[in-house]
Amino acid sequence: MLSDQDMIRMIMEGDRHAAILLIQSTEKLVAHIVFKLITEPSARKDLTQDIYLKTFRYLPKFRFQCKLSTWVGQISYTTCIDHLRRRKELVTLAPGNEATDEDIPWQEINPETLDVSQRLSRKERAEILEKLTLTLPPVYRTLITLFHKEELSIDEIMDITGLPVGTVKSYLFRARKMLKERLLNYYSKEDL
Repeated sequence: MLSDQDMIRMIMEGDRHAAILLIQSTEKLVAHIVFKLITEPSARKDLTQDIYLKTFRYLPKFRFQCKLSTWVGQISYTTCIDHLRRRKELVTLAPGNEATDEDIPWQEINPETLDVSQRLSRKERAEILEKLTLTLPPVYRTLITLFHKEELSIDEIMDITGLPVGTVKSYLFRARKMLKERLLNYYSKEDL
């Protein structure tokens, strides 16, 4: 595996294979960000192309202050947020009342503990959870995906989103809480 420095040097020298490696190594992260923030399929494709155009255009300005993949994630997140703002689709999330570390119980939503989940297969639960995740506001959807599916640390998410640590933790807490409520509502409707 190439180091970030070697990959950038090779891309700058015109090595197409290195450019392809960069795309392949970041496409999952980019897809998670784009697909969670943007719901319109044609916009997703256009934004993904725009993200990689920006990545290659600004590659000479990369200063190695974070991992290359994190930097591509920053470009992805910023590009999508700008798109949502232009279309006036970005819901402002209550700033200024972020929870502190002590306020946030870091518990995972565990569908296994719900009585009705015993009747569902693991795959069905995952599909239900994914479906309900899509109902969350775009920023919450993205943070949940980056933290739980991409398994990025809070610091990496902060680097990508530019949000302060308290905001990231608060939004994750709120997203989990909303998701838990929606899961409970979903399961109670299934019982009827």
